Amino acid sequence: MRLAFIADIHGNAHALESVIEDIKERNVDQLFVLGDLSYRGLEPQRSVELVQELDAKVIKGNADAWIVRGVQEGEVPDDVIEDMNEEKDWSCSNMTSDAIRYLDDLEEEINEDFEGVHIHGFHATPEDLFEVVLPTETEETMKERLMVNDIADIYVYGHIHKPYIRHIDGKIIINTGSVGLPFDGLAQPSYAIVDIEDGGVQTSIIRTSYDLEEVVEGVKSSDYPKKDLLTKLLMNASVSN
Repeated sequence: MRLAFIADIHGNAHALESVIEDIKERNVDQLFVLGDLSYRGLEPQRSVELVQELDAKVIKGNADAWIVRGVQEGEVPDDVIEDMNEEKDWSCSNMTSDAIRYLDDLEEEINEDFEGVHIHGFHATPEDLFEVVLPTETEETMKERLMVNDIADIYVYGHIHKPYIRHIDGKIIINTGSVGLPFDGLAQPSYAIVDIEDGGVQTSIIRTSYDLEEVVEGVKSSDYPKKDLLTKLLMNASVSN
């Protein structure tokens, strides 16, 4: 049984297409999408449509909630709320009401069993779409914030845009990284593969490539409200540069 997990597309349909093509070549049995489909990217509508065409189980991320109801106080620093809602408004103006409703109706977690292996999937943490859990957290923090479902063997999430695999007490934590906006310094889409066979589990992070220059040029020539920010995020693959 081969499972694939993708997350954090952020309206980058070109990057999503490269991941979809790679997944098709790897003969994946089940695909999961762990949220953040549209916000902060040039193609919010097409990104939703591409996901809807997949035979995938899809859940909601914080940015999907933003598309539906806007960025609210306490979720981001006060001095960027107005700018981020301007990005949200632009995204919504380039989406249909049906696409926005689709995001609103998404569930918030996945609980599935495959050959006796239980998978718990969520966007950020099981309790919160916005909480940040980095790969450098202590084991105790990982247990308290990510590993709350005792019956799960594998915990998979997105949100932080930094892919990693970690083992704690015989269980596996995976972050998929981001399809559309990686933040680990490598400007390539990432996703996770889980292979389950005869009671054994093998996990991996996959990186694909796409025409980043074409996407960046598209941003520069668009009417996107924060095109300098989006260009910087795409090219640097980091929020700190």
